[in-house]
Amino acid sequence: MLTHRLRDSLAPTVRLVATDLNPGMLAFAQAKFRANKNLVWQEADAGALPFPGSSFDAIVCQFGLMFVPDKESAMCESYRVLNAEGVFLFNVWDSIERNPIGRIAHQTIASFFDRDPPNFYELPFGFYEADRIRALLQRAGFKSIEASLVTLPCRSSSAADLAIGLVRGNPVSTAIEERGVDVDKVIRAVSQKIAEHCGSAPVESTMQAFVWPAVHQ
Repeated sequence: MLTHRLRDSLAPTVRLVATDLNPGMLAFAQAKFRANKNLVWQEADAGALPFPGSSFDAIVCQFGLMFVPDKESAMCESYRVLNAEGVFLFNVWDSIERNPIGRIAHQTIASFFDRDPPNFYELPFGFYEADRIRALLQRAGFKSIEASLVTLPCRSSSAADLAIGLVRGNPVSTAIEERGVDVDKVIRAVSQKIAEHCGSAPVESTMQAFVWPAVHQ
């Protein structure tokens, strides 16, 4: 989605490099675009970017930094490959307590396990503390660091469809299967809890995230 929005918004002459660590995900995304000399697809590790210094005017990361193991290296690498006054723009989810759908999914999944419950949802909702993020950006060299809190509606046509995505749409389904629990049973439970709290068809809730712009000195 981000690559589509950027390509549609930028002038055709602007070179856009789309990256992902997973070559399968990169190929899946690339298949949705026509060949374009100014749209380059590149496998890349955020903590060790395969680009020379001062290569880009802007770096944009949509809900990705939460999954990077070494976040400090990722920010230092972003700083390294940006031109002077270049912008690093990224977003991260607020805490799971402030994202009701994620919280419901996480708690309902955990209720099936007496010990060692799958903890996938702690990852996307686990990198939100403003002081920590600002300190990492400052150590990397960035200036003009600001954070904006964004709250938007979270809607789905049905709790059943949403539950399928929440369970089967990420690695938590594998963790459930590995622990010997029926994934479909978990999906039904998640659907029921969502319906109880947010409606069954449609689902109406909210989602909350932080948007961070930072400027290369």
